Amino acid sequence: MLVKSRPPVSSLLLGLGRRSLDNFRDTMRIAKSRLAARPARYPNILWSVWVLVWVLLTAAAFVRLDTPAGMLHDHWSPGGVRLADFFTQFGLGGWYLIPSALLLVLANLTDWRSLSRRSLMLVYNWTCLASLVLGAVGLSGLAVNLLKYAIGRARPMYFNEFGVLSLHPFAFNARFAGFPSGHATTVGAVFGVALLLFPRRWYIALAVTACIASTRVFVGAHYPSDTVAGFGLGCAFALACGLVFARLGFIFRPMPSGLPIRKKTFRLIEPTRKAA
Repeated sequence: MLVKSRPPVSSLLLGLGRRSLDNFRDTMRIAKSRLAARPARYPNILWSVWVLVWVLLTAAAFVRLDTPAGMLHDHWSPGGVRLADFFTQFGLGGWYLIPSALLLVLANLTDWRSLSRRSLMLVYNWTCLASLVLGAVGLSGLAVNLLKYAIGRARPMYFNEFGVLSLHPFAFNARFAGFPSGHATTVGAVFGVALLLFPRRWYIALAVTACIASTRVFVGAHYPSDTVAGFGLGCAFALACGLVFARLGFIFRPMPSGLPIRKKTFRLIEPTRKAA
């Protein structure tokens, strides 16, 4: 009886590398063709109004809440601080970037041509979702890190030493990296993605993400205005990514005015078939 020999590991790796490169080229080709065929006409969203509201909320938090938060930064109850410290971990970008990146790697190594139509749509939708999360959280994370070190605001744990508004631009020191909050930016981006995907449940997403963002105040890492500014920044990046995805036809379809609408074909779970 003949025993089939297994292909060497080098051949398998070479095959995966070729497949990955081919999938990447196909994705870039589709994206370029769609961008070329669809002019850059985005809906007339009143960005100036959104920016004004964001600035006013940040200013109001600075005027009314930052000084009390600085005075109370080490007077919160230990139990409340421990609870806040637990939930604040969900503002770390790794919770969203690492799974999204792994999904994209797996999708890039998948033989798309061997999939059935149903499986192909599921893989496609998960890939689009991972790309959206990676873009929203990743890009906003890069922006907030550039801003916080360029501004150099002292954190509230140094309130007694530096006061509520002490700026040290480009100090590149964690003590002076308060504004905006990186954690709040991350959860703001998550809220923006949830708002695009589930617009009718926006208030639930807002309540959850706003509570997570507020924990940065109770652990003494940020002032309230830091969290408001970061939350708005992350949300803006997510909405901008959603508009680009709608132009590409990924997940969303564009609207003449307002935010894009999720496509009916976007499903992350295959619907169960009804018994005959």
